[in-house]
Amino acid sequence: LAGAVPEEPRCTVERADASLTYSLFLQRFAFSRPVILGGVTDNSAFRALCTREKLLAAFGPFPVRLSTANTYSYRKVDVPFQEYVEHLLKPQDPARLGSDTLYFFGDNNFTEWGPLFQHYVPPPFRIPGTSPAYSFGIAGGCGVGTCGRGSGRHWGLSPAPTPLPNAGSGSGVPFHWHGPGFSEVIFGRKRWFLYPPDKTPHFHPNETTLAWLQHTYPTLPPAQRPLECTLRPGEVLYFPDRWWHATLNLDTSVFISTFLG
Repeated sequence: LAGAVPEEPRCTVERADASLTYSLFLQRFAFSRPVILGGVTDNSAFRALCTREKLLAAFGPFPVRLSTANTYSYRKVDVPFQEYVEHLLKPQDPARLGSDTLYFFGDNNFTEWGPLFQHYVPPPFRIPGTSPAYSFGIAGGCGVGTCGRGSGRHWGLSPAPTPLPNAGSGSGVPFHWHGPGFSEVIFGRKRWFLYPPDKTPHFHPNETTLAWLQHTYPTLPPAQRPLECTLRPGEVLYFPDRWWHATLNLDTSVFISTFLG
């Protein structure tokens, strides 16, 4: 069941804390391997603005652009944000193709969403010659049977005001690559799978990450398994240029990425 998606047995992505200097970041990680950064920013104020109640009040009637949750994300669908939250949020069907699964990430209208992003504190590191661009996303969160039409609630254990609920646990984006960047989890948990540029993973571009985890992952010998780890609120993952990566939302996942272009 999608609601029973587990964390990895052991995190295999290196971690660093606020003692990591910019020069060491450039030397050890920026051009060579991913790293999870802890304690490098304080986004508690931004998190307080990303609850279900706050986001619906601020952006409910505005259209958002949904992408298909497959490698190429060719198809786009525009719906009001409130409709996405209240009517389109369902647990991931393991049998559904990524090309038939809609996902809210990126494609943010900066005229409308820009004021929210002004409250976000980005990671302190940059790659020389690049400039940052934000992409905000919402996915994962409703356990099996808890995301009926109009319910708009998650597990019921969250302190009021509740985090934003969204498509069910097990949603995510399959393997793809692009330039370097950071991704921070604001609410929930997001499991990441990463391969270096010279090690193309075996996957079908229209298969969801959940299906890949259930069918392909168990067949991989240890030497062919990806680097993997689960991000929690306040943690930031850095991924270098052209690294393959896929994501899997284990529960409510509100997140923001800083792409370095």
